[in-house]
Amino acid sequence: MYKLLIKPILFCFTPERAHHITFTGLKILFKIPGVSSIFRSIYAVQDKRLERTVFGITFPNPVGLAAGFDKDAKIVDEFSSLGFGFIEIGTVTPVPQAGNDKPRLFRLPEDKAIINRMGFNNGGMKEVAARLRKRKSRVLIGGNIGKNKVTPNEEALNDYIKAFNELFDCVDYFVVNVSSPNTPGLRALQEKGPLTELLNRLQEVNNQKSVPKPILLKIAPDLTNEQLDDIVEIITETKLSGIIATNTTISRDGLTTEKEKVEKIGMGGLSGKPLTVRSTEVIRYLVKKSNGSIPVIGVGGIHSPKDALEKLEAGASLIQLYSGFIYEGPALVGAINKEILRNIKY
Repeated sequence: MYKLLIKPILFCFTPERAHHITFTGLKILFKIPGVSSIFRSIYAVQDKRLERTVFGITFPNPVGLAAGFDKDAKIVDEFSSLGFGFIEIGTVTPVPQAGNDKPRLFRLPEDKAIINRMGFNNGGMKEVAARLRKRKSRVLIGGNIGKNKVTPNEEALNDYIKAFNELFDCVDYFVVNVSSPNTPGLRALQEKGPLTELLNRLQEVNNQKSVPKPILLKIAPDLTNEQLDDIVEIITETKLSGIIATNTTISRDGLTTEKEKVEKIGMGGLSGKPLTVRSTEVIRYLVKKSNGSIPVIGVGGIHSPKDALEKLEAGASLIQLYSGFIYEGPALVGAINKEILRNIKY
């Protein structure tokens, strides 16, 4: 029904407008008694064999929703009924910010891809924390945190610590986002020196808690092998719990969409099918380089159960959907979990 009816209607609107329509529609729909149970019966695959224990957390299944989709944790309860094993919210910044000017979200249907330059638009850490405290479902939540646009890089640490402390009691794990291409200068924090300092300080704050929580690092797919070597070294040194590979790419290589259309869109991070191969390459490299000692969450271009299995075969412990969820619909979650069960060696 999604591909035949809902998707064609949504694709008549601009991507950001379609996103808001989807959220509003789900909120209204799930107010009807029994709808949540119906959706669970259709989409959720419940089987103990799907459970994965990663960085001390037991996930009911390995398929999650990537950050960027429900930035402000507005419909985590509704998404929990679609069969996700976990949901990552954010990126959340200390102070609310509107993000970049519109239009800032674009579809490339010929490539099953999305280009976004949203710019960390979110309601801020206090609003998100308050919403998470009121949620009804117990779905596992990841908190993706970042710095505000106006915060200079030399003061970025303070932003990450503020967001970390505010969300600490509301999420199950954290993700440090220094890899978005849509906040000026942010990717400079991926350099070895600044990143090591940032993660060490964040771990110091984490270790002062009575029960520290897993912290992961989200990286870009555009890093060289030498930079990936540095990432493995940094993760080991700072004792982080894992890596999310990968964020969106600034590359436009291999697209079938007309070059003029892509150039007209301009800056932004590319996600979707064009990222499938590269994100898997990064996962495989990280797992091999670390001898499998660092858990990796694989994200990037998962549009089918086959794509998902390739990420798992490359060594990913868990996977996340974003663009694939937009193009293929909620049935993709269950389809992946069913395929995993058919290949139970994972």
